[in-house]
Amino acid sequence: MKRSFLNNKVVSSGLLCLALNLIFLSPAIAQKKQPTPTTAAAHSHNDYLQKFPFWLAYHEGFGSIEADVFLKEGKLMVAHTAGEIEKERTLETLYLKPLKKVIDQNNGRVYAGSSRILQLLIDLKTEAVPTLKALLDELSQYPSLTGSKTLHIVITGNRPPIESYKQYPSWLLFDGDLTSTYNPDALKKVALFSDNFARYSKWNGKGRLPEAEKLKLEAAISKAHAQQKKIRFWNAPDIVNSWYSYLDMGVDFINTDHIELLSQFLETLPNRYYVADATHVAYQPAYRNDGLDKPVKNLIILIGDGTGLAQWYAGYTANNQSLNVFNMMQIGLSKTSSYDNYITDSAPGATAISSGYKGNNRSVGVDHTGVARPSLTELVARQGWKTGIITSGDMRDATPAAFYGHRAERSNFPGMLQDLVNAPVDILAGAGAIQKDPAYTDLVKKFNVSTSLAGTGWSQTKPIIIADSIAAIRTSKGRKNWSLQVFEKSLQRLSKNKSGFLLMLEGAQIDHGGHANVLPDVVTELKDFDQIVGAAMRFADSNGETLVIVTGDHETGGLTLTAGDYNRNFISGQFSTGDHTAIPVPVFAYGPQSQLFRGVYENTAIFHKILKALSFDK
Repeated sequence: MKRSFLNNKVVSSGLLCLALNLIFLSPAIAQKKQPTPTTAAAHSHNDYLQKFPFWLAYHEGFGSIEADVFLKEGKLMVAHTAGEIEKERTLETLYLKPLKKVIDQNNGRVYAGSSRILQLLIDLKTEAVPTLKALLDELSQYPSLTGSKTLHIVITGNRPPIESYKQYPSWLLFDGDLTSTYNPDALKKVALFSDNFARYSKWNGKGRLPEAEKLKLEAAISKAHAQQKKIRFWNAPDIVNSWYSYLDMGVDFINTDHIELLSQFLETLPNRYYVADATHVAYQPAYRNDGLDKPVKNLIILIGDGTGLAQWYAGYTANNQSLNVFNMMQIGLSKTSSYDNYITDSAPGATAISSGYKGNNRSVGVDHTGVARPSLTELVARQGWKTGIITSGDMRDATPAAFYGHRAERSNFPGMLQDLVNAPVDILAGAGAIQKDPAYTDLVKKFNVSTSLAGTGWSQTKPIIIADSIAAIRTSKGRKNWSLQVFEKSLQRLSKNKSGFLLMLEGAQIDHGGHANVLPDVVTELKDFDQIVGAAMRFADSNGETLVIVTGDHETGGLTLTAGDYNRNFISGQFSTGDHTAIPVPVFAYGPQSQLFRGVYENTAIFHKILKALSFDK
């Protein structure tokens, strides 16, 4: 059986508040602290038509399985129509014997070590009373099934009169009809309500469910829940977009013919589903110097690793339709391919920005021939500028290293640190166990090295390295506003230099969330990154000589946004890959010379546009 996504870790994170309060749960169940597991909300419709009846839905952990049954010549046959009956396909062979096998193996439980309920929904296609009598006779041979507390046997289709329900064994339940009235005793025998979706809506599952039809469906759901019963709809659209709508409305069982697809959808939902529990207010720019052709004295480059337009819009949706970056008016698109690959990795992606050359994948600070090329850090230092590099990842990794290192292989961390010894870097902050590296002895001669933000001597004249392990922890796990604090401290120190400064900050964990296909991590990290964008814009407005550039080195995950709600700060999506993609990434610019960054261009053009903005000769 697959693992339920609603484990304690996910529940405690609060990332699925809608799922806990609305999704999968009737009102009675929603009051409990422990919610129903995800695939317990899945119903295998016409399960007998699957390649492996019973077993496929069972191994996916489904909460409900349906079989159509005909009484023919004294036997209970499973088929869609009477004309499709095959003598080998009996209820006993396809369902009762497999159920006996698993219940006997699991000490009376359907699912091993779990109190999870499996509902066997038997749809009687022939006359109710004789078919039901034959079923009871057959089930009398399987006391382990009728005696299991984790198996609910439910009759649907042709059912006996409601007033006769009390005559049947306590373990036998019935599917309810919302158009019928049940006295209290009969209602106790009702396991759930099933209804025809087409009675309420003609929606095909694509686009948005019409509001009037949604209200009708929600009224039906409320009617079932008011009687403390679950509900499912048959004859309903069976695609991803429709599944989102059922969850949102509070449908308890999702009817599907696509067992594996729905299982994957439900099991991965917490990684693709995010509701913001906190938002930030975007800074309102003054635009006094934005897009003006005037000198640039300071340069701030903010690189959201793996950040494409979908990542940005996910953050926008989950942050009250507001982001600092979307207040920037100068926007372009960067094509991110490396020299030797349609899809870049971070090393040549960042190198293109830092040096203006396309390198091969895995190469840092060198062109495709392996020749070291001067970085922006080196170029501005020749003009007397101070430089700072900050990352929410390892300071030796590709993006930060592209601004001080020159190596053909990005994993050559000792080589990167050796390059750092001679690089004109005044502030370097991020994670990394540099104390164990042979170059550390030379580094401490040049830099004041600390292992925490609190222990950093910002007033000292020596260059600074902050090798803080917390830097690479995601904000949801404890980094909190570490990046913003380091950024603002660095601005204070670097801005004292009258000649100017370059400050590059990488939002590294956005990329990590994309690789892991975890949308909550992507969005929380992006919102953290956007707060730094706001701080950069505020600083740019304060002096009028600062150019701010915000971009990504590539997109990660192939993210597509498939559901969202602005009013609830809710966003959900699908990932197409666990790796990078070739999708162009936005380039946002603010301040003097920001107008240079409009258009669609190669990632190397960002470097050359920067040089033009700074009036530097290469």
